Amino acid sequence: MSSALSVEKLVSDAKETASKLGIKKFDIYGAIVDETSAEVDSGAPKQVSASNRASITVRVWNDEGTVGVTSTTNIDRVGLELALQSAHEASFFGAKENIPDFSPEAIADIPAREPQTAPQTAIEQLVETLLGAEKELLDAHPAIAGVPYNGLSQRDLSRFYLNSDGAMRNESSSYSSIYLYTKTEEEGRKPRSAGAYRISRDFASLDVKGCVEETAEKTISHLNYDKIKSGKYLVVFSPEAFLSLISAFSSLFNAQSILDKNSLSTPESLGTQIASPLLDVSDDELHVGNIGASTFDGEGTPTRRIPLIVNGILTNFLHSSVTAKRLNAQPTGNGSVGAKVSVSPNFFHIERSKAANSTNEKVYDLATVENVILIDDLQALHAGVQASQGSFSLPFDGWLVNKGDRMSIEAATVAGDILELLKAIVYVEPEVKITPSGVAPQVWVEGLSITGEA
Repeated sequence: MSSALSVEKLVSDAKETASKLGIKKFDIYGAIVDETSAEVDSGAPKQVSASNRASITVRVWNDEGTVGVTSTTNIDRVGLELALQSAHEASFFGAKENIPDFSPEAIADIPAREPQTAPQTAIEQLVETLLGAEKELLDAHPAIAGVPYNGLSQRDLSRFYLNSDGAMRNESSSYSSIYLYTKTEEEGRKPRSAGAYRISRDFASLDVKGCVEETAEKTISHLNYDKIKSGKYLVVFSPEAFLSLISAFSSLFNAQSILDKNSLSTPESLGTQIASPLLDVSDDELHVGNIGASTFDGEGTPTRRIPLIVNGILTNFLHSSVTAKRLNAQPTGNGSVGAKVSVSPNFFHIERSKAANSTNEKVYDLATVENVILIDDLQALHAGVQASQGSFSLPFDGWLVNKGDRMSIEAATVAGDILELLKAIVYVEPEVKITPSGVAPQVWVEGLSITGEA
């Protein structure tokens, strides 16, 4: 089924099918994706693909109030009937406690926004553009031997939510993205790598040139590398690195993780100082820089900006309708439906706090400081983070900076405790960078443990 799906027809089919099956209460969340993508290798196309994918998650409540859930990729009338029937049968085996219900905000008004769609570009142009980017990188420096990981894609996405109480949400968006990742070869030297990523509403405005330039600049800067001594350092996190760290410990704000006792936070943590007063963190799905922003979550709840840390104080948790009910709060637009309703962050926005702007805190500058570690990219987050314990030990790409001069670090690991790190923040730069995963500035942290290669 194409992304030109008629949600009105789906509603009609769903209601008729549910009535036929004797189902009084149900909801459906779904998405349809049209995507074309290209990869290249050594001046020739490596993989060109086009796909059309659809999926829906159906929840059905029986007369006893318990719920069953099923998912399917077949969203025609036959698939819809099978999904409703399967979910109804499963409902008699559903949980008896903390049973999910419709979000109380599933029928709340959502402000209208400008169209988020764009025309698709011919696949030939994607391939040609990517081949050009690869050639530019190979020509940028003799040591750049290849661009083993690369891709250029464009995607049309339609999402919808409906329920038997009359809720109906539908939105469509488009975006294009490119990523480039190099590898070097120099005699007697270890291979070095670097990459960059860009995303935009349409192919015409995709910053391919900026992606190539950033990849080349980072790659070349890593050619001059050396070992560093282990010890405690003043560390500067790039916007991307700090966002990845906050995302890895997002259970701090996740109400479901808190209820499951898989978080460092408890319900009583609200109002406590968990970070330096210099730091503000929000979940801001509708930020203008979030190309893939959605106006509603998997339960139909409108998304919005949720302040999580204000002046270093924990102020809110992220909620689904289920966690909100259990903790006497409001849903925040962070729920997703599946076998159970889960909670996840949308788009982090990290910035200097008002407290920072009203104080005369010390200003740090990479052009003047000595012996500082600049971390550009954190690696192995899936293995090196113990979120429920707060500890992390992560390899990274970065530089040792002395008065603006950068020397790439051959290999090193940063380790510590997330709550100690948040309180050790000494400077949050005023200028933020919009990235595909969120918005953040460079963040300076004092006294982090760095282990260099022996």
